[in-house]
Amino acid sequence: MQTVKVDLGQRSYNIFVGEGILSAAGDLLKRAGIKGKLAVVTNSTVAQLYLDPVHDALQSSGFEVIPILIPDGEEYKTLSTLSTIFDRLISERFERQSCLVALGGGVVGDIAGFAAATYLRGMPFVQIPTTLLAQVDSSVGGKTGVNHSRGKNLIGAFYQPRAVIIDVALLSSLPRRELVAGLAEVIKYGIIEDPVLFGGLEEKLDRILVLDRRLLTEVIATSCAIKARVIEKDEREDDHRAVLNFGHTVGHALEAATHYRKYLHGEAVAIGMAKAAAISYQQGFCDAKTLGRIIKLIKMAGLSTEIPQEVSTQSLIEGMELDKKSADGKVKFVVCTAIGKTCFHLLTAEQIAAALGK
Repeated sequence: MQTVKVDLGQRSYNIFVGEGILSAAGDLLKRAGIKGKLAVVTNSTVAQLYLDPVHDALQSSGFEVIPILIPDGEEYKTLSTLSTIFDRLISERFERQSCLVALGGGVVGDIAGFAAATYLRGMPFVQIPTTLLAQVDSSVGGKTGVNHSRGKNLIGAFYQPRAVIIDVALLSSLPRRELVAGLAEVIKYGIIEDPVLFGGLEEKLDRILVLDRRLLTEVIATSCAIKARVIEKDEREDDHRAVLNFGHTVGHALEAATHYRKYLHGEAVAIGMAKAAAISYQQGFCDAKTLGRIIKLIKMAGLSTEIPQEVSTQSLIEGMELDKKSADGKVKFVVCTAIGKTCFHLLTAEQIAAALGK
């Protein structure tokens, strides 16, 4: 098992990465100072696979465990679903020192984290991510929230977990589409900060796709360490943390334009990264070789790089105008200057859409 620390003073926590560590979840929670009653928030799909072993692992460590099931899907990441979690926490008389455990992908983690941030003005929570995308991205960093019909994650809070438990063995049950979608965020880390990681993906992507667990552990731990370093510099996205949004401006707009039903998050981000790299080249920030490597790796992973013709320019503009990273009518757009290096460039939604050829 590898341990990555997110150093945020009193809000510091550990990310545990390894194979078969789900059975040690109770001990790891105790190591993080968790005590009292636990609510395990998960969806019906994940529950069939992992609720029983998680329940047993936690119960064997002396925890009282209450499962809370929510619907499966990005379209259920809403205030309505959040309310059902609150209803159960209240009916089961959860207290402020109780803990909420998020067992699932990014949707479960985001909405459960937001519930923890707001129930009784804040209760401890722990992330046990079950998808690659959640393991390398959404479970780390404290971004929690729900979607609004007009935009992704418009309602939320920064609220750090007490621990993140990443068992790479869980990826064996992941549909290939979900695995491939998660690779988008791994590729992103290479683009924004780590040319060695990017080069390793170019050479060893086939091993990741067949779930080489030792390599997965290394890649996931490296990705988490990169995100930890960014968060330590800028926990609340006042400045530097926005670098993590490479590809997300267009990606989030594409998700909203297709009503969160056509694309998995990583699929939309992959297209967004391809377009961000193209804009970086168009604006003179990177060379053709850098653009070519990015496009090639995204395609190698089995991800799309193009926006469908049926997605209207206006719908993308509306999504980007509601982007949380926008200010004074402009988006703090992340451009790539080389593999492992980025900078910010202020652009209007109309300028981005024009550069997309939409």
